[in-house]
Amino acid sequence: MFSAVAYQLSSTFLEEQKLCCGRGARVAMSKKPAAQPTLHKVIMVGSGGVGKSALTLQFMYDEFVEDYEPTKADSYRKKVVLDGEEVQIDILDTAGQEDYAAIRDNYFRSGEGFLCVFSITEPESFDATQEFREQILRVKNDENIPFLLVGNKSDLGDKRRVPLDACRERAAHWQVPYVETSAKTRDNVDKAFLTLIRAMSAQKRGQMAPADAPDAAARCSLPCCCIV
Repeated sequence: MFSAVAYQLSSTFLEEQKLCCGRGARVAMSKKPAAQPTLHKVIMVGSGGVGKSALTLQFMYDEFVEDYEPTKADSYRKKVVLDGEEVQIDILDTAGQEDYAAIRDNYFRSGEGFLCVFSITEPESFDATQEFREQILRVKNDENIPFLLVGNKSDLGDKRRVPLDACRERAAHWQVPYVETSAKTRDNVDKAFLTLIRAMSAQKRGQMAPADAPDAAARCSLPCCCIV
């Protein structure tokens, strides 16, 4: 009698274990893999010598490299927390490739957002931003592509040759934010990149970023259009 009862209890226990294991397996199978941070692909564009590489290295490594002379494009990747969300930034620095239009087209096709950099001490580099803008719009065939106009070398204010009003006017005409930076002092470097990333993130979500809500005329009074 005892043996029969023991066998019955043992069988019941085994059946319960099978059910439990089965439920556990189903639960394990139903678990989704952890979501990967959203990847944003940024392209640095602008004339040679305006500080694209210096801005990129300052943002990536918190260091200023004054004599950096790359001969080919370099790609960097970094994770940052943006508005409480971890995102991944892929930055393509096109330094050294400014004179190769065919190569630039390939870079532009892969980009999701663009930092268009000029030096406030070099009017020619400011004029060149118009060509970069037109080429990007032609390649992307999208006038709403996230785009930021960046006036670099703000630490050289005494050598300034591109009027601030002209910079603001061009940004307003393009309906994009304008930020003045210094790769040397790190002034507004994070702001430039994060402003662009925020616009890219908003576009991917299909909604307008709060900072971009005002119309073009109002943008000129935004903090991003001023020297901070």
